[in-house]
Amino acid sequence: MLDRNLLVKENFVKFVREGKLPEASSTLTPEDVGLSHEEVIDIFESQVMSRHLDLQSRIMQKQGQSFYTIGSAGHEGNAAYAKAFRSDDMAFLHYRSGAFVIQRGKQVKGQTPLYDMLLSFAASKDDPISGGRHKVLGSKTLSIPPQTSTIASHLPKAMGAAFSIDLAKRMKHDGEMPDDGVVICNFGDASSNHSTAQGAINSTAWAAYQSIPMPIVYVCEDNGIGISTSTPEGWVKANFSNRAGLTYLYCDGLNLLDTYHTAKKAERLARKYRKPVFLHVKTIRLLGHAGSDAEFVYRPVAEIEANEQQDPLLHSARILLENNILDEEQIIALYQSVEKRIAAIADVVATKDRLESPEEVMASIIPPGREVATANVSQAQREQLFRHEKHNLSKKQHLAKLINWALMDLMAEHENIVMCGEDIGKKGGVYNVTSKLCERFGQNRVLNTLLDEQSILGTAIGLAHNGFLPIPEIQFLAYVHNAEDQIRGEAATLPFFSNGQYSNGMVIRIAGLAYQKGFGGHFHNDNSFAVFRDIPGLILACPSNGADAVEMMRACVRLAQEQQRLVVFLEPIALYMTKDLHEEGDGLWTSEYVSPEQATLTSGDDINQKISVYGEGKDLCIISYGNGYYLSRQAEKILTEQGIHCTVIDLRWLAPLDEKGIVKQVRGFDNVLIVDECRKTGSVSEALMTLIQEAQSAGKPQKRVRRITAEDCFIPLGAAAYQVLPSNNEIVETAKEMLSGITIDPVVVLHHDNIEKV
Repeated sequence: MLDRNLLVKENFVKFVREGKLPEASSTLTPEDVGLSHEEVIDIFESQVMSRHLDLQSRIMQKQGQSFYTIGSAGHEGNAAYAKAFRSDDMAFLHYRSGAFVIQRGKQVKGQTPLYDMLLSFAASKDDPISGGRHKVLGSKTLSIPPQTSTIASHLPKAMGAAFSIDLAKRMKHDGEMPDDGVVICNFGDASSNHSTAQGAINSTAWAAYQSIPMPIVYVCEDNGIGISTSTPEGWVKANFSNRAGLTYLYCDGLNLLDTYHTAKKAERLARKYRKPVFLHVKTIRLLGHAGSDAEFVYRPVAEIEANEQQDPLLHSARILLENNILDEEQIIALYQSVEKRIAAIADVVATKDRLESPEEVMASIIPPGREVATANVSQAQREQLFRHEKHNLSKKQHLAKLINWALMDLMAEHENIVMCGEDIGKKGGVYNVTSKLCERFGQNRVLNTLLDEQSILGTAIGLAHNGFLPIPEIQFLAYVHNAEDQIRGEAATLPFFSNGQYSNGMVIRIAGLAYQKGFGGHFHNDNSFAVFRDIPGLILACPSNGADAVEMMRACVRLAQEQQRLVVFLEPIALYMTKDLHEEGDGLWTSEYVSPEQATLTSGDDINQKISVYGEGKDLCIISYGNGYYLSRQAEKILTEQGIHCTVIDLRWLAPLDEKGIVKQVRGFDNVLIVDECRKTGSVSEALMTLIQEAQSAGKPQKRVRRITAEDCFIPLGAAAYQVLPSNNEIVETAKEMLSGITIDPVVVLHHDNIEKV
């Protein structure tokens, strides 16, 4: 097979000289669309630059200097719509947007897009956007958050960012985006079929249908093929041209004048009327999907050649010639001079250093800290805020109520907090945890969303891009699996791939874990959170009681605000309303509410992200969290009555673990029992076992370490659930077995009606 890269490069010069140019699809002139001759040349130059970057990346790859060759060849028309938008309109781009980035770079003084993009190709640590961590298109200066090789997972956050602009205006919030800003988001025709694209566009239209401002232009760059699978002819238009709440526009993406003209129309609709637009840009794909793609295996050579004859650069050359802007030799001279310029820059880039240590690579997982001001809430304001609870504030309360009160205070102190989720508004959430928040702070700050977890999390990421502190709610733990890539692939990676320049600090509230009476299946009674534990930089908090929940929620908000961290706050549903620990009416699982003023006097940052310890017994150390900690506290009382004295640790923070605190606490124990309500496989108990074993000193007696976990099973309905979950009786029996040499009283048998108090 011929070298198509070389052929496409040489054919441009050959076809221009021979006048072998494609036919025009439009009679538009530069004057018709409001472009000067100089501007047309400028757009064409951006297209040529993008093309030679693609060709150079393949040369660099062969020389071992580049590592990524998905290019923009055939899509260079996006330079024309880059020209149609402002440089401060946030752009969420896909990987075929090289010409867009170059053209936007020309709109801001001092930019060096060719050098910057080649640094990214070469994985140089001088790359100004990712610091050598990935070949990404992005720039803080150009309002382009970096994207990795995503399909359509950037669309939900683009939707959220668009929603945030007019929300900020209504709230008088000083955000990152201008009040009249527009969001632009592009993707491919194959990507438009992905659930994230469908969900984001549906959410946009759903909002716009209700007259909620959504100033966004979705650009579908339709090249007719997804890797090797053809898109059905007419599919994109049929799918999106008659969507309620969405304006559909079409243009020939091979014709820079038609593209610019239509893009300006889309830009005006979005900016002036704050309505979403779907801009369908028909284009082609050249040079295959990527450098390693043998396109001739699945595509007839005649079809490949026909595409090459429709090269958008040839279409642009025709426009330049027909409008007497440049002649053939001037076009060729520009083309060849750009090639030489890029080759020279590539030689310089090849000498630049790359990341050479784990510390360098990992430096941007955790974003930089910042100072954030909080509102001064007077005593009179707090009294008004809690007027519906004035008779209860002095009484001990359960977990759900105390989380609600903590959120009430936090929303008063942090005026940029916005909550979003299903049913969290007037209903107050399924378990009333958000009760009265909408009434107190309004519908702009407590948002009922449609039923789509991808859109909920995408909204949150978009809000964070505009300086808000989002607190999204996922109604049940298992629901997060519908949208986990929004956390793993989007929110968590943003600081890493932007070298800390972008971040999306937020607190994701998730109701979950097991032990719920009357619920089965994994959707409403799910005991696995393994999905969170291996995400770099993510903080996972899990309170077991109300007092800790208040303290930890405040810490989570500080982490999200001041350290820009991504935090998951996992709330045990079965403990929401629990008041008693050992017997009915003892009230031992309720707590007094510590107001922010009191907390300032009694606590400090040193207690955050730490374990908590109950008891001073030296016979056995029990380690647990959530429902398991509740059961362990029940077991501790029974064991004490039988002469076994325990210390019980509540982990509280499940990622990262307080490793130093855990090791320090278990150091004086010969016997350690881990109680983990999650499954045997993939649970935090595995990490705890490893931590304790690795911390033991060689030559010293080894600790006896046991674990109790749930079975590797989904949760069945009703009382059958307790057959596969840890119980307080199992904790007692295992502890006695571990300490069989100690004289103890006869076992007290616990029946299911006691266990089910959880």
